Amino acid sequence: MESYNFIPQRVCSKRINFSLDEQNRLHDVKFLGGCPGNLPAIGKLIEGKDASEVADILRGNPCGNRGTSCADQLSIAIDEALKSRSA
Repeated sequence: MESYNFIPQRVCSKRINFSLDEQNRLHDVKFLGGCPGNLPAIGKLIEGKDASEVADILRGNPCGNRGTSCADQLSIAIDEALKSRSA
């Protein structure tokens, strides 16, 4: 299992940490900062799910007028992690 750290942009959370197993399933998704109810719930909901599918679902989800959200930033982090694995 590989761990990843991502610094999100234009959102309240300061860091997103997660792991990917050999089948590209998400584990241990944690947000540092941000909404204390919603973000832990996201981590619980996507535990063990296919990373690519999760990124597709979360991509483009806005928060207010920021043009992004913590969920959208997680999709970017997942995309970067998957890209680094295939390089």
